[in-house]
Amino acid sequence: MCWSATADLVAGTAVVAIGVACVLRTRRTRDLPLAALPLLLGAHQIIESAVWRADGGTGPATVAWAVIALPLLALWVPVGVLCAAPPNARRRLLVPLAAGAATSAALGYSLAVRPVTAQIRGHTLGYVLDLPRPGLLIAGYLLATLGSLLLSGDRGLRWLGALAGTGAAVCAALWRLEFVSTWCAFAAVCSVVLLGWSGRRRPAEGAAPAGP
Repeated sequence: MCWSATADLVAGTAVVAIGVACVLRTRRTRDLPLAALPLLLGAHQIIESAVWRADGGTGPATVAWAVIALPLLALWVPVGVLCAAPPNARRRLLVPLAAGAATSAALGYSLAVRPVTAQIRGHTLGYVLDLPRPGLLIAGYLLATLGSLLLSGDRGLRWLGALAGTGAAVCAALWRLEFVSTWCAFAAVCSVVLLGWSGRRRPAEGAAPAGP
């Protein structure tokens, strides 16, 4: 996610600090899963600093990184969005939630029965896992994560979904070129957006909209 062990450690620590602030600023209990997402992203980067120091391979840090990146995020994001979304959006969010549950189960099974390997490629880390039907799993993953944000019915979360989609495309292109990994910067930007979202005042459940 970053270009070195030190960069991952520093960026991960900063993102964890943003995550703590998100949780403390949250006004509604049901917003907590999404508000805590930067804590997970920051821990993910700190774990990757250990993968760098181990020169990749198949050790515990590599497995932990893959568990967070693959099955956990595929389910965490749509569940968090469903919890935080306004009531009129929850029915349509069942589609990305179902996609996330199915994708998470398939990815979790693959991690349980197949080895995952990290490889240093220039200024990036590549993770190799033999997945059945990878195209279908990628589609399910994107529907669960980006799709749930874009369908959330919340302006701040829709903005986060658009930003995440654009940022992911740019980061993936740079990663494929093995130039430098920019996922850490992407995670930090998304975490700052969530910081602003977590402190927003929202109407209480079932409250009537305010008049002009």
